[in-house]
Amino acid sequence: MIPVLVFDIETIPDTDGLRVLWELNPAATPEEVAEIAFQRRRQATGSEFLPHHLHRVIAISCVLRDAEGLRVWSLGTPESPEAELIQRFFNGIEHYTPQLVSWNGGGFDLPVLHYRALIHGLSAPRYWDMGEEDREFKYNNYISRYHTRHLDLMDLLALYQPRANAPLDELARLMGLPGKLGMDGAQVWPAWRRGEIQAIRAYCETDAVNTFLVYLRFQLLRGALTREAYDAEVARVREHLAGLPDAHWQEYLAAWG
Repeated sequence: MIPVLVFDIETIPDTDGLRVLWELNPAATPEEVAEIAFQRRRQATGSEFLPHHLHRVIAISCVLRDAEGLRVWSLGTPESPEAELIQRFFNGIEHYTPQLVSWNGGGFDLPVLHYRALIHGLSAPRYWDMGEEDREFKYNNYISRYHTRHLDLMDLLALYQPRANAPLDELARLMGLPGKLGMDGAQVWPAWRRGEIQAIRAYCETDAVNTFLVYLRFQLLRGALTREAYDAEVARVREHLAGLPDAHWQEYLAAWG
């Protein structure tokens, strides 16, 4: 069985990097630096969304389905530095060579991880292999958009047409899944400022599970899973989440119904 690794990241503005690039007043608080960045971005583009390289990764959550079963977790600890979180993610790819699955991972998560790994001087040889070490990777690798070793579900389901992209939350709820509970991406920065990293990690984990459940439905759609196998996988997810002690999983299961 090829391991399946579903992932999601959460980010905040890289206020230290912004200070370096814009030579801002050292006395300015992170909140003030971020607000300057948001204002400049609004003036330039009409949106506060910062360029990918100016996002700092604060959480990476995963769902791993392999021959040993199912696991849901966030990498590192709430106190882990960004470089450690990102290196742990690439170490997992090095160890498992999994089928990587995301929702908009090609448009956001992976480019952010690329830039931040480069900034921190990290190493990810298996991830970046495009056939130099393993000939199979020439025809199916993590980097090429139309290869499936990384499956960006949003991109594929939209047939690579941005105007056809669907939000994960809306599609999940249309499928009868809980979708986002109590937080969305726009609320991560305020939550971080309030010291609510555990809530951010919980939110990231539920998004990873939503993505995994959409992936299972996609596998049913394409015939990779029979109806019986699909039902068994969904039941496995329910059973696993029911055995976890964290309150956000009890909320998730209650919303799932």
